Amino acid sequence: MTVHLRPPRALRIAAHTELLSLIAMLANLLTAHLRALSSLLGPTHGCAYLFVVLATWRLDQAPVTAKILTVVPGVGGLLALRRLDRAETVRGPVEGATSS
Repeated sequence: MTVHLRPPRALRIAAHTELLSLIAMLANLLTAHLRALSSLLGPTHGCAYLFVVLATWRLDQAPVTAKILTVVPGVGGLLALRRLDRAETVRGPVEGATSS
């Protein structure tokens, strides 16, 4: 039986937050450069980035390429998710699955 395993929802949210916060930081830098916005977006991006890296490295089913992709700032989380979605197939019995 072949089962497709999806990455945890929190990892998906953090990967999208990582990219969106980077885009917002760069837009702020290129336009008004508001200090209050920078002080909010910087830590948000940093926390999302670290969460993506650590969460992916803790996944047992994550291939090495997905783990390496997470260290690319901004888009690494989404690249790793794409790699996990595409390559994650496990052969063998899965807990809770019934054989037909």
